[in-house]
Amino acid sequence: MGAGHGTREPYERAEDGEHAGRRPAFGITLFTVLLPVVLMLARAIAEVVAPDAGGLTPVLVFLGTPLVALLIAVLVAIFTLGRGAGMGREALSKTFGDSLPPIAGIILIVAAGGGFKQTLVDTGIGSVLADFIKGSSVSPLLLAWLVAVLIRLGTGSATVATVTASGILQPATVGMPNAEISLLVLAIGAGSVFFSHVNDAGFWLTKEYFGLSVGQNIRTWSLMETVLSVTGLVLVLILGIFV
Repeated sequence: MGAGHGTREPYERAEDGEHAGRRPAFGITLFTVLLPVVLMLARAIAEVVAPDAGGLTPVLVFLGTPLVALLIAVLVAIFTLGRGAGMGREALSKTFGDSLPPIAGIILIVAAGGGFKQTLVDTGIGSVLADFIKGSSVSPLLLAWLVAVLIRLGTGSATVATVTASGILQPATVGMPNAEISLLVLAIGAGSVFFSHVNDAGFWLTKEYFGLSVGQNIRTWSLMETVLSVTGLVLVLILGIFV
């Protein structure tokens, strides 16, 4: 557009060689990306402010359900990002098809983590840990971190460590104040990133991306993840003193 125009088109032109086409403007892109976050945030606020109220609250609760919010975001993106970039039906179909293989591994990891978690839960280990926590002087925050660390080291997946540790420690949260449960979640999250090594896909991703050797990646990426995990635990334990 010329400098003399006072208004902007909702979509800007992008020149990239052969495939010149429209590109969604920054505001439309930002709106699309933040839409599911806003919907889930609206649900959380509605549940805190007016959990038993009628009217708009049930609608916000439904729209803010993660699966619904993400589905709405995808449908909106078809028009704001897809159609807005000049993509036709065939191009949109191809884009959806091409997006499935990259996320297949993620879906498999999450599903496997859930199955592994349920296997451990069905063995009764959660109840054993709950009884141990109640009859022990060991901090449940430290124990939650250790459980997540062991699973992380064994499986190499932060997602599996988070899902499995959460399932194992769920019985221990019975009767806990909400603030302490929140700290328990943070402790599990901190433990789930401890010492990324050769059985972690992220380890090889950073190694190849930065052109490092295995030893160099351990001394940089793995060490950084460990410091992050331990620092998170320390901060959680400090917060636990005041909760």
